[in-house]
Amino acid sequence: MSDVARPIRAAVLTVSDRCSRGLATDTSGPALAEMLRTRLGAEVVESRCLPDEEEQLAACFVSWSSPDRGIDLILSTGGTGLAPRDVTPEAARSVFEREHPGLMELARLRCLVKTPRTFLSRGVAGTIGKTLILTLPGSLKGSTENLEALLDILPHAVETLRGEVQDDGRPDATPVSGKVVHHDA
Repeated sequence: MSDVARPIRAAVLTVSDRCSRGLATDTSGPALAEMLRTRLGAEVVESRCLPDEEEQLAACFVSWSSPDRGIDLILSTGGTGLAPRDVTPEAARSVFEREHPGLMELARLRCLVKTPRTFLSRGVAGTIGKTLILTLPGSLKGSTENLEALLDILPHAVETLRGEVQDDGRPDATPVSGKVVHHDA
């Protein structure tokens, strides 16, 4: 098996009542898509804007996570705050097979040096099948700073979820079905 990973296939969902009705321009979604392309070499295969409606958001997460779509990473932007219509975390949690709180905890911790407001985001992370979903804040600054905070570990997370990482460093590991990742002590 080659050590060169195939590009991450990603999708970006903007959650905004105003943008979905054409009353505001989405800046966060396009900025995240650009970061995915330029910083991770990802192929952005889907993008969409939906209103803050829990059922619609959950259905989009499930649809995009379908194995036949081959999407590795879904980023949503918006709906993670404290406003009454902010329901993105609830929508995501309703369809996650496995939640992964550590990813968004890391993002908030790393963003703390810029602003304590990072802890106002209720963003969550989890998986459906082999798709990783991250729910990011809706502001341009908040969404891009949160993604920036995770860029260094997302490729390994995606490779692991794909099943491409067989071992995380046992000295006697040999590749059988994937690559062996050796970590410095």
